[in-house]
Amino acid sequence: MSFLLSLRRVSRSRNTLHEEAGYSLTELLIAIVIIGILALLAIPRFMGVTSRAKMAEAKTMLSTLHAFQQAHYYEMDRYGPSLDAIGFEQVPLLDEGGTARYVIAIEAADRAAYVATATSTVDFDNDGTFNVWEVTESGVITQRVAD
Repeated sequence: MSFLLSLRRVSRSRNTLHEEAGYSLTELLIAIVIIGILALLAIPRFMGVTSRAKMAEAKTMLSTLHAFQQAHYYEMDRYGPSLDAIGFEQVPLLDEGGTARYVIAIEAADRAAYVATATSTVDFDNDGTFNVWEVTESGVITQRVAD
């Protein structure tokens, strides 16, 4: 109730009372400044969350590739040398009208081992470094180059 009373302004003009509801320009400017400060504090934390979500895409794709490599190994007694050989299809990239931010490639593969990478096509923090993840026959996914 006291909050509602504080919203009313009472002024005297020609011995009559006029009630005006609303906020002054100073009160509005203070509220805008406070909202701006809160936004500046929240944006850096939000950027970290989005980067981690984008990196999860690379991990998911490499995990799927590992499953395809394992299946190929059990069938052929060797790891597949290319994405086509193991039946893995690259999701279309953003610049191709798709949703993927990472290019998947098999760098090396033989009877005993393979190395596959997921290289970002987007510089997440605009520093000129592109994120690279890798997976090997052990199935462990590691970050080779951090962005």
